[in-house]
Amino acid sequence: MASKRSFRTTALIIAAALFMEQLDSTVLATALPTMARSFQVSPLHMSAALTSYMLGLAIFIPASGYFADRYGARLVFRLAIVVFTVGSMLCGQSGSLPFLVAARLLQGMGGAMMVPVGRLVLLRTVATEDLVSAMSWLMVPALLGPVVGPPLGGFLVTYLSWRWIFYINVPIGILGLYLATVFIDDVREPNPGRFDLRGFFLSSISLSCLMYGFEMVSRGVGQSAMVTGGVLGVGVAAGLAYARHARWALNPIIDFRLMKIPTFGISVIGGSLTRITTGALPFLMPMMLQLGFGFSAARSGMVTFSTAAGAVLMKLVAAPILRRFGFRATLVWNGVIATAFLAVCALFRPSWPLLAINVVLLAGGFFQSLQFTAYNTVAYAEIPPARMSSATSYYATFQQLMLSMGICVSSALLALSMALAGHSSPRLSDFSVAFLGVTLLSLMASPVCARLPRSAGSAMSGHVWATDRIRDEGA
Repeated sequence: MASKRSFRTTALIIAAALFMEQLDSTVLATALPTMARSFQVSPLHMSAALTSYMLGLAIFIPASGYFADRYGARLVFRLAIVVFTVGSMLCGQSGSLPFLVAARLLQGMGGAMMVPVGRLVLLRTVATEDLVSAMSWLMVPALLGPVVGPPLGGFLVTYLSWRWIFYINVPIGILGLYLATVFIDDVREPNPGRFDLRGFFLSSISLSCLMYGFEMVSRGVGQSAMVTGGVLGVGVAAGLAYARHARWALNPIIDFRLMKIPTFGISVIGGSLTRITTGALPFLMPMMLQLGFGFSAARSGMVTFSTAAGAVLMKLVAAPILRRFGFRATLVWNGVIATAFLAVCALFRPSWPLLAINVVLLAGGFFQSLQFTAYNTVAYAEIPPARMSSATSYYATFQQLMLSMGICVSSALLALSMALAGHSSPRLSDFSVAFLGVTLLSLMASPVCARLPRSAGSAMSGHVWATDRIRDEGA
């Protein structure tokens, strides 16, 4: 177990890798028009640079837990950093779109291993009572990346070159590789079993098609609705084939039996509903500020940065809040509060004082970050050590899928509102409809979380119910 002095070091090293991966997944969007001119292709074709990265994630996230158990988490984590960093360098050197797509696929392979394996290291080396604090540190880059990415991308493209959006990963990757070698323990499962090759094949097809299909829907990319529907249909069919396979496989690559564990299953379902809204926010907010308010990309980036500031403040109080209220009460009521602040975004208008907008986004970022710290911690409260790697892979897979779904749902709601109102371009009322639609999904998570036992994760949070305190005092 990591000492109290060193567990924060471990968490921050893993958080730095997570930040690099999260930043890279969002910073590219700002640079796509400039890159299209550089490659002399249509901007619509540049969506391949986004989807190729997502394909890399979809294919290799489910396999990350097995590889960590088979070859050691530290080795796999370091290798993931190397692959991601080399992929970044190749992206910066790209002279054509096909070369960039191949380099982004390599990046996705590295990113797929970094996040779940990093979380696995934390779960296996940090003491149970320190997990809440460690996870709160880990959550900050997950919220910082999508917020910092667009304005940073705009700055680099404007004042340097689009290639620098990839080159900035190189020094971070080198530093991360050194720190991981020095500070991270080499943990592994002694008997990982056989690799589920058939499951890997079916899950790769299913997740790749679903993520690519969501991307096509959200960006309007594709020759026709039939093409998009076909891609999604193949994803669903492969998913059903995998589900049938997983019922009888000894060590399925995505183990649906984990959903029978109450804390894990409820965290996956509730977290999935909430992450749809989280995936929508970085997509809707910058667009609303630029198209509806007339803000520049740099100015809108400074406004949305308030969300990240709230996430940073949260890490100071997450442990005391969970110790006082426990996981169930926090997830139920904090979920309502976090959703309410996101719903207020639907009311934003140019007449609002900028300070008021910043306060709402800061508070929303705070409560949203607390929600995911609780989800990401209590999910593993009842997972046996032998199944921990499988659980982290499963959780990371659905996490990425739901964030992609968030972009798809918010884009569809925006398009539906425009069609019903007869708008040729999105207006503030259309953004309001999209915000309210995705927040309704988040509200559905609170009844799911209410099914958690009152004592869920008490060893992690240190929470003691009043009845237990009275009994102890009476004894």
